[in-house]
Amino acid sequence: MAARVLWVTGGGSGMGAASAVAAARDGWTVVLSGRRPDRLEQVADAVRAAGGAADVLPLDVTAQDAVAAARDDVLRRHGRIDGLVLAAGLNTRGRRWDDQSLADVRAVLDTNTTAVVTVVDAALPALRDAGGVVVVVSSYAGWSFQPGAGVAYSASKTALGSIVRTLNQQEAAHGVRATHLCPGDVATDFLDQRPQVPDAAARQRMLQPEDVGRTVAFVLGAPAHVRIDELVLSPVSQR
Repeated sequence: MAARVLWVTGGGSGMGAASAVAAARDGWTVVLSGRRPDRLEQVADAVRAAGGAADVLPLDVTAQDAVAAARDDVLRRHGRIDGLVLAAGLNTRGRRWDDQSLADVRAVLDTNTTAVVTVVDAALPALRDAGGVVVVVSSYAGWSFQPGAGVAYSASKTALGSIVRTLNQQEAAHGVRATHLCPGDVATDFLDQRPQVPDAAARQRMLQPEDVGRTVAFVLGAPAHVRIDELVLSPVSQR
């Protein structure tokens, strides 16, 4: 049987990169997308070092035409799409009504919410053919209100829960399954976008990218008759 093909957005760092490596260890062929080709190549090297197969496909997920073209490239190179891991994300330091900019709000919503719909929509015909699985990497803030997450970020991640639910309800007949994955604090470079950046000691108490990667691999490995609608994981230190 041909190797299952997993398309990972936000695959150049953090949770997307860790998910790609974990999935590759389970036999998935991984297609890595993101805006930084050099980082994607580094992750591809890590996947290959772990014995997996990786392909690099740079992409700005907020560009609709580019997403469609990337989908065509994946199908041309590999002939199928069996899974998606959607890990591209954005936040800003201006997170309050009294300090946010509307330009930043639009950018966060475009990256965290609209781009998820765009990529799923582009890949959906192939996912239907495969009875595919979608892992939407959301946030603890998409599951439980977190005051420090910000106006735009909280709204963008909360919306993902509804997107996943509609996908599961409407596409179940095709065997498509989706998971709203809600990690708590994770020690990645995404933390550098916080108004107060956590120090090294704080990061050691957080989830590590590999913790999320193992969780994504668990979801991807579930039998076809099993759907994991929502999954929340958090470090013991998080309150």
